[in-house]
Amino acid sequence: MSEPPVPHGLDDQGFIAREGSLARVPAAFRPVVAAGRDRLLEVFGARLHSAYLYGSIPRGTARVGRSDLDLFVALLDEPTDADREAVRALGEAVDKEFPQIDGVSTLLYGRDRLLSELERYDLGWFVACLCTPLLGEDLAEYLPRYRPDSLLARETNGDLARWLPRWRERIAGAEDTEEARRPLVRFMSRHLVRTGFTLVMPRWNGWTSDLREMAEVCGAYYPERAGQLRTAARYGQEPVGDPQVLQTYVDDLGPWLADEYARVHGVKAPRPED
Repeated sequence: MSEPPVPHGLDDQGFIAREGSLARVPAAFRPVVAAGRDRLLEVFGARLHSAYLYGSIPRGTARVGRSDLDLFVALLDEPTDADREAVRALGEAVDKEFPQIDGVSTLLYGRDRLLSELERYDLGWFVACLCTPLLGEDLAEYLPRYRPDSLLARETNGDLARWLPRWRERIAGAEDTEEARRPLVRFMSRHLVRTGFTLVMPRWNGWTSDLREMAEVCGAYYPERAGQLRTAARYGQEPVGDPQVLQTYVDDLGPWLADEYARVHGVKAPRPED
């Protein structure tokens, strides 16, 4: 086994350090962040509990013309289909206006769900550790601190087996073009690399959001899969439209990873929508 990178991403007490800050937002993306913030207020008004940034922009690693704007929204009540349509339209408008981003992704949940016992080690952890406060009261004040342990691994990514049939349906339903397949390759590549990383996260005892480093960490513990993981990390940033890549994900890498994950950490608790 090759040596994994030196663990990091924890504070001096061994808890996962919250990543990202508004101070790290690159200058090119500040107008985009401001537009997203202002339009969320316009759309939701008094129903908005809080909003956050996540991803490469608050980490300071975003690339002009390549990175997307990732928003996370907590409402005082549960979101409706109309709310989801509103954030979709908001995202399309912001993406069209600002050429420095390549898409907008908005996650939308109710405050009570985010603070629920069921979501404490999934969505709650996501807010507390991976999200940068943008508007409103920070929900992290109501959440625990988190260690990179097996419970966190299970509840964040222990549901890959449930995703694979849906992925097969999405692949089968996609248009037979490279343009249509590239977003699928990007999404699935990222999901698999992140799942591979959290599989070994407790052994590594650290945290990172860098796809390439995630692949290197997992590959050090599973050298027979290291090449696939490195390639998936590359496609997570520079996706291709190759149907064979998608087939390999749902026929080989994905099933192996789902089985190994269940063996090591168990299976994530079902959610109401499962």
